[in-house]
Amino acid sequence: MKPYSQELTLGDFKVHLLKDGFYRLDGGAMFGVVPKVVWEKRFPPDEQNRIRMGLNCLLVETPAGPVLVEAGIGSALEEKEREIFALEQPSPLPEKLAALGFPPESVAQVIITHLNFDHAGHCTKRLPDGTFAPTFPNARHHIQEAELAAAQDPPPGLEVAFPRHLFEPVLAAGLWTTHRGEAEPVPGIRLLPTYGHTPGHQSVLLESGGRKLVFWGDLVPTSRHLDPRYGMAYDLDPMQVLAHRRELVERSVDEEWIHTYPHEPEDHFLRARRGRKYYETELVQSP
Repeated sequence: MKPYSQELTLGDFKVHLLKDGFYRLDGGAMFGVVPKVVWEKRFPPDEQNRIRMGLNCLLVETPAGPVLVEAGIGSALEEKEREIFALEQPSPLPEKLAALGFPPESVAQVIITHLNFDHAGHCTKRLPDGTFAPTFPNARHHIQEAELAAAQDPPPGLEVAFPRHLFEPVLAAGLWTTHRGEAEPVPGIRLLPTYGHTPGHQSVLLESGGRKLVFWGDLVPTSRHLDPRYGMAYDLDPMQVLAHRRELVERSVDEEWIHTYPHEPEDHFLRARRGRKYYETELVQSP
């Protein structure tokens, strides 16, 4: 049987890379001004020009309890939506957590990079009566204050980007903890504000035992996006994204951070290094 996760030891942390499944988005939207003839070599599109991407999350075992980073796409999409995104989800995230010995009730902290549907999906679950309730009822949920504010009062035309059923039940239960800028909600886990993709996007940096691991969120959705020419059409402020990406990717190379990406198709922990053209990646093995 295929393991439920790829695992890596990071000092006192045990990090599990989990997939909530795969979905497909338009390749042109994912790679912006980069011509199809370039990006299709790495991400071959289907007949609808969609590329297959992972829905990646992290479960971090820490001395302070289990911490979930990102909540996937969820299980509440309507059948038409599942077709549009060609969703493959044989084992949703809560099932994977339970198989590892961490049912949703045991999760102590949930960190969400931003409130788009494919990142906050399992923050809530649909009940038999059609309403929604928090999936992780005993967890503090961490988000940037600017992100929650934008979701509650989105700019005109962006209402669909922030589905209310993903965050309002958590808000009603009093489970959101909002942050203004950098914060450390759990010892060794730091929130890095990387605004631009959304008004309050954040990346997540883990540090333990002298090693660092970053979950980029949509600042760097796949390892291909380490190349600064690759930007998504979904970014609300592309220049802000580019500035944050250049700064933090350079820092990650200098300090030898381990990389994880939300939409990388493969289950890999990677490290970046400077190559002939921008950056190259190599696999990282757990000691």
